[in-house]
Amino acid sequence: MPHFSAPDGVRLFYDVLGTGDPLVVLGGGPGMDVRYLGDLGGLAAGRRLIRLDGRAAGRSEVPADRSTVSFVRQAGDVEALREHLGLDRLDLLAHSAGSLTAQEYAARHPGRVRRLVLVTPVGRTGRDIDLADVAAVRATRSAEPWYPQAAAAAREVAAGGQGPFLQARLIPFHWHRWAPERRHEYVAGHSTSLPWLRDAFYAGAEAACPSPVSAPVLVVAGASDGMIGVAPARTVAAAHPGARLEVMPASGHRPWVEEPVTFRELVDGFLG
Repeated sequence: MPHFSAPDGVRLFYDVLGTGDPLVVLGGGPGMDVRYLGDLGGLAAGRRLIRLDGRAAGRSEVPADRSTVSFVRQAGDVEALREHLGLDRLDLLAHSAGSLTAQEYAARHPGRVRRLVLVTPVGRTGRDIDLADVAAVRATRSAEPWYPQAAAAAREVAAGGQGPFLQARLIPFHWHRWAPERRHEYVAGHSTSLPWLRDAFYAGAEAACPSPVSAPVLVVAGASDGMIGVAPARTVAAAHPGARLEVMPASGHRPWVEEPVTFRELVDGFLG
């Protein structure tokens, strides 16, 4: 399995899927095993997806210094991967929380990113979630049979409830079309089991580079994303001059699964 060492010696793993021009891929979560992204709706048919497991995620090592898991610090891992691959510049795609790492990298290394794709990003330098926006998206699902249970779970979370069972009851809000068979998308082991990772990932956001990304940016949102809403994608698109925002009408938080053909054509067309 391909691997390289980060500047602090942490061993990081990646895999390669498909053939063609390289596209470096960062997963979300934070802390998800990047294999949950699959072939990104068929992008691997014409591109070489280089899927990186972030530190403390998937197959990569857990660092002794937890502070290095922050998205600001992980931008350095992307640069180390670029050097390891021998690429002068790279195309970069990131999902959800991984979009923070991708934007940090692109802002700090403007000459190294050719094009940047941000899929259902959580925000610009942190979580830019608008609770009213999320509530509005969720309310459109009130006629669905699963809604009462999911809405009750959302109220428990808002009151401070935690735990995997609560989160599992919220899963239908992630999708434009929910059906029980979609649970196969949530493979055991893809989510992190480290209770501290989430806080460590978002910590240190005040050190994030505020500069806009100079490379062309495509921001993809799902109109039915009841996990984070559409507001974060709008915030991200507004932060980068000339960024293009595409809201996919029949998608939630994972548009490459729900509208694979449209998603693939959109990304392929942007990357050119």
